[in-house]
Amino acid sequence: MSNIVAQTVLILAVILGTAANGFAKGANVFTLLIPSLLTAITIVGCMFTLSIVMKTIPVGITYASFAGLCIIATTIAGIYKFNQMPDFYTIIGLVLIISGVLMVNLLGKTG
Repeated sequence: MSNIVAQTVLILAVILGTAANGFAKGANVFTLLIPSLLTAITIVGCMFTLSIVMKTIPVGITYASFAGLCIIATTIAGIYKFNQMPDFYTIIGLVLIISGVLMVNLLGKTG
C-alpha cells in the first residue's frame, strides 16, 4: 500500500475516532442504546482502519498522528456540537499537539 493510501486511511481512522468520542458523550455512560451501539461500531471501525495503516506506517508514527489529530478534531467537534469553548491554556496545548504531530511526520525518521 502506498503512503498516500495509508495516510488517507489514517484520516478515516481519525474521523471514526472523533465520531466515537461524540457518540460516547451522547451515550450517557452507555445507558442509551443507539449512541452506545454507534460508539462501539465506530471504535471497532477506527481500530480496524488503524491496523490497516500500521501495515505501511510504523506503529509509533501511526498512533502519534492518530492521537494528535483525533484530539484536535474532537476539540473542534466539542466546540460545534457541545458548545465547549477551550480556554487560552487549552489552545496553547492544542497548538503544541499540532506542532508535535507535524514534527513527527515531517522531521522524524521512521527507521
